[in-house]
Amino acid sequence: MKKLSVVIICVIIGVLTFFLLNKPADNRVVIKFSTWGSQSEIALLKPLIQEFEKENPDIKIKLLHIPQNYFQKLHLLFASNLAPDVIFINNYYLPKYLNAGLLEDLTPYVKKDDYFSKALENFTYKNKIYAVPRDVSNLVIYYNKNLFDKYKIKYPQSGWSMQDYLDTAKKFAQKGIWGTSYETDMLFWLPYLMSNGASVLSDDGRKILLDTKEAVEAIDFYASLANAYNVAPRKSDSASLTMAQLFLQQKMAMHLSGRWLVPKYRAEAQFDWDIVPFPAGKNGSVVNIDASGYALSKKSKHKKEALKFIKFITSQKSLAALTKSGLIIPARKDTAYSNVFLDKTKKPASSEIFLKIIETGKVTPVNENYQKINDILNTGLEPLFLGKEKARDLLNSGLLIDLSRYAY
Repeated sequence: MKKLSVVIICVIIGVLTFFLLNKPADNRVVIKFSTWGSQSEIALLKPLIQEFEKENPDIKIKLLHIPQNYFQKLHLLFASNLAPDVIFINNYYLPKYLNAGLLEDLTPYVKKDDYFSKALENFTYKNKIYAVPRDVSNLVIYYNKNLFDKYKIKYPQSGWSMQDYLDTAKKFAQKGIWGTSYETDMLFWLPYLMSNGASVLSDDGRKILLDTKEAVEAIDFYASLANAYNVAPRKSDSASLTMAQLFLQQKMAMHLSGRWLVPKYRAEAQFDWDIVPFPAGKNGSVVNIDASGYALSKKSKHKKEALKFIKFITSQKSLAALTKSGLIIPARKDTAYSNVFLDKTKKPASSEIFLKIIETGKVTPVNENYQKINDILNTGLEPLFLGKEKARDLLNSGLLIDLSRYAY
């Protein structure tokens, strides 16, 4: 009898163990959400995800954080039928996914009046919107006010000319300080082209336009900042320091960059600083306007729930939480024009400039081969940026032919 009792107890323990180890699976709908971003950016996202799950107990968000090689890994997920439901995407890669028929038309779910029109334009194709914008991206000139004060150099002002910009940079160079930044990725020299009335691609992305007089003139001018005027550092001059590091170390007076540097400069700059619009060229002050946002996979099996998450993560409340850090220019106008973004107690004091230049800027023309075009230009224009060649000579030596293969 005692032996039988032991057996029964063992059976009960075994059954309990089985059920404890094999608990019913979480029967919530799982929405996979992919994004890139730093750990600090992910730290801002996680509380929002938790809030959404609390409000929607039947939905679980599985965050796929891919900090490096994001789009290459995303391609593999699509190819393996493991695509996320909600995809954080930018305007550069949108055409590739559209041409492959991978994204859902989100036009019916977007209240256009809520957003900057150029944010929506970045995600619009044939009058259909394929991503709900989170942020707008553009470029401004950051400047070190303490250095300007120290050397009694006049602060740059809205409406300043390209000649004013060069003259200011020269004054700092005479003091042994780099006047301005110099980065060879296309992102940073596009404002010089656009402000001179030029572009890399036609608006429809089907033609390379670098062979125009205005384009050649603008690229040569940009290269001259480092190689003729010596007001900006080449890689060999910067000792492996980034432009942001040179600016923080007060070795550089002005830095052309985007809103993404605001959190870093707020935290690390030991001097007073502000921003000013890019200087005006022949075509005025025109900078490239880009955007990031949330798209929905056509292959998603839970589109209703995924759309619910997209609506939540792009709400005014959610964007305000992401905006507080200073990281983004919110694509929603109600958030952008609120004190969350325009808070005068936080630097830069002139944050409204980020919003004003959206209207004067130009949406970056792209096509499905945009990254390939960027790679070709990074390599092909290297002799120009090193001061060894002129733009026209490089273009005529075969660079234009190489580029034309990726514009059609």
